[in-house]
Amino acid sequence: MSLRWKITATITLVSVLVAVALSLTVHFAYAYRLADEARQLQSERIELALREYSRTGQATLGTRLDPPDLPTQLRQAVKDGSTATLLEDTGDGAVIWAAAAVPEQQVLSLRSPYDPQLRALASLDRVLVMGALTVVALGAGAGVVIGAQLSVRLRRAAAAAGRVAEGDRSTRVSAAIGSGSRDEAGELARSVDAMADALQSRIEAERRVTADIAHELRTPLTGLTTAAELLPPGRPAELVRDRVRVLRALVEDVLEVARLDTATERAELSEVALGAFTTRRAAPYAPEVETRVRADAVVDTDPRRLERILTNLITNALKHGAPPVVVEVDGARITVRDHGSGFPDELLSEGPSRFRKWPGGSGGHGLGLTIALGQANVLGARLTFANPADGGALAILDLAPDEHGHPPHSGERPRTRS
Repeated sequence: MSLRWKITATITLVSVLVAVALSLTVHFAYAYRLADEARQLQSERIELALREYSRTGQATLGTRLDPPDLPTQLRQAVKDGSTATLLEDTGDGAVIWAAAAVPEQQVLSLRSPYDPQLRALASLDRVLVMGALTVVALGAGAGVVIGAQLSVRLRRAAAAAGRVAEGDRSTRVSAAIGSGSRDEAGELARSVDAMADALQSRIEAERRVTADIAHELRTPLTGLTTAAELLPPGRPAELVRDRVRVLRALVEDVLEVARLDTATERAELSEVALGAFTTRRAAPYAPEVETRVRADAVVDTDPRRLERILTNLITNALKHGAPPVVVEVDGARITVRDHGSGFPDELLSEGPSRFRKWPGGSGGHGLGLTIALGQANVLGARLTFANPADGGALAILDLAPDEHGHPPHSGERPRTRS
């Protein structure tokens, strides 16, 4: 149940309890008052009739001597010479009795209908029921309005927080729900904004440090590469050149990650026939990689970035998986699958993370899948990871994730044929 309906149900329940409590209080108070007034009136009338009986010896004012229908408990109550009253339900209606003892062991009694008082009480009950229903309806309406307002604000806050989590730096939760609010929801929104700003500042600082370090390493790497090429032929020279190539590739990967993190990269679109494109890019890995084209498609994408994604996915499958590695094209979707132990649970739940190595992996720096995911975001594509039930790891690149068959692009360039 949503918060809106919880608030509505709570206010409605409170309204019902208050309406019932007030209605019962008024009902019993009025019923007691009617009964008390009727008893006083009967007592006064029996007293007058008793005085007349003492003077004339005759029952007057509607009184009777020892009527057969006189209730036994009333007869017992006046034995000591006192006056008593009794409210009785006869089945055909309510009556009120008054009685007093007279000489010769007789009882002078007065019987009057109580139906007028019951009709007045019933009329009051109808008013109370209508009032209670009105209170409950107003309470439920107020609950719906209050709950709807709070629910809308919280949903806006959740949507804004989601956009912030996706990397939209311009979104502010407090602005989404109304920056002038001073209630708990406003305080929560301002706290989330402050947390997002602090995290963003920290991430920006880390990005700058990473990019600066990578840039600073480029100059000595260039000199190191030149010096390595001047070494005399031999095994030591080959080892030095290999390590220099690895270090250069790492620096270039770090710089690429830093550029992707800035969210300023733009795709240069052209029409690409996915079947032929994927087959050509996977061919250098033969015979370890098998390429299948189930259904070909022509999509608008950036060939350079798409090649980078495919290269990283295939390299990752070869390093961390087991053969056979199968690359399949099905329309605008490309899948890369190996038959190894599958992706780690952390990757499936949290996504790729830089510099995180697989347990028992064969080296690498954890940047390949991070770069692939970043490039997919630039293309407006969707890259997902899964472990099939029959084993292995599966990477799915969907180049047309939206309902129109084309991925959304920002900053599009003129298209060319590729």
